[in-house]
Amino acid sequence: MKKLWFLIKKAWKFVLLFLLIILSFSYAMFQGGFVSWFLFYSFLPFAIYCVALSFYPLGEIAITRSLSKTDYNAGEPLKVTVNIKRSRAFPLFYLLIEEQLNDSLSYVQQEKSTKALLFPGFKKELSYEYILKELPRGEHLFQAFTVKTGDPLGLFEKEKEFTSQGKIIVYPAYTEILYRPFENQFDQGLTASRERVQRDTSMVIGVREYRPGDRFSWINWKASAKRNEFMTKEFEQRQSHDVFIVMDCVPDKRFETVVSFTASLMRAVLKKGAQTGLLTISKDRASFPIRGGEQQLQELFYHLAKIEGKSYSSLDKILESDGFFVQQTVSFMLVTAQLNKSLIEKSSFLGQRKGAITIFLIKEQMESPSNEERSLIAIANARGVRIVMVHEGNFAAAFSEVNSR
Repeated sequence: MKKLWFLIKKAWKFVLLFLLIILSFSYAMFQGGFVSWFLFYSFLPFAIYCVALSFYPLGEIAITRSLSKTDYNAGEPLKVTVNIKRSRAFPLFYLLIEEQLNDSLSYVQQEKSTKALLFPGFKKELSYEYILKELPRGEHLFQAFTVKTGDPLGLFEKEKEFTSQGKIIVYPAYTEILYRPFENQFDQGLTASRERVQRDTSMVIGVREYRPGDRFSWINWKASAKRNEFMTKEFEQRQSHDVFIVMDCVPDKRFETVVSFTASLMRAVLKKGAQTGLLTISKDRASFPIRGGEQQLQELFYHLAKIEGKSYSSLDKILESDGFFVQQTVSFMLVTAQLNKSLIEKSSFLGQRKGAITIFLIKEQMESPSNEERSLIAIANARGVRIVMVHEGNFAAAFSEVNSR
């Protein structure tokens, strides 16, 4: 039906153009004189151009997109250069080209518009650029361009969509944090160490498979030779500095801040020399085992780049139902924007069995805790659950407050 309508519309334009030629010719024949024939011969080139344009194939245009890089951090600008190449030097009066942005980028403020009006003439190569000011976190796909052209009279217009796929990853924004691991995992007290985390390598208790982040000096060469794969020495650890982070993924207006702080926390832990893991339950459950090293950081950041706040389970229900927590003997850090009594109770119970529990309560930049939250914080402190309030834009204060207590 759509194709039939297109053919009818094109045929009608040809009929209209033919009628205009007949009318201008008739006027010149009956009126006579220089002016009437001048009008006819002036209109004739436009008419010929309209007919030629109707047969011009837009498909001979090739459009490519040039990006300086494919990995960005949230808040960075994006500069895109669009290159247009034609195989024929057919004179085009104008070329209107627009990048069809997906929903995740369509609301981003544009410093230079994604739509450009070009006047190619006989040129075979053209280009223009557009700039998106602040990229949002996520995986963003580029799919197509829309190109339009027409004649000066507006009788014939041609439009075509060009597929040109591309992809960028925008990682969550992070802040430099000085991570200070708690030293009350096996002893009492809430002091924090400024020293880089080191493993106690005084006693070897076994071997295990090599994991990214293990030191070269930990490799057991005899065991590696027997098994034909790298094996690492397993050391006795009197104090574990490993941290497992659980990020709340329930819908909340502060979810982006939750993601940003989680990214900053993970980066700070790994930079300190400790190991960390992550659990998120959004549309799907995703658990990353405790590891160290740059590869672990890249995997976690990639996951956080795509995570969405669409969980149907609150954090307290996850602590209660997920059997994963029973198997771990590490420090737990929970990142959430919502605090309730049930979460404190579950955290207190888990802390009695597994050690220290820290809840980072995320707030907006100038947001103050409600009276209910103040009461819950007092209950949490009485039950041995530490709650650290973190404000947007002031992530660095999260551990400086710990150190001051």
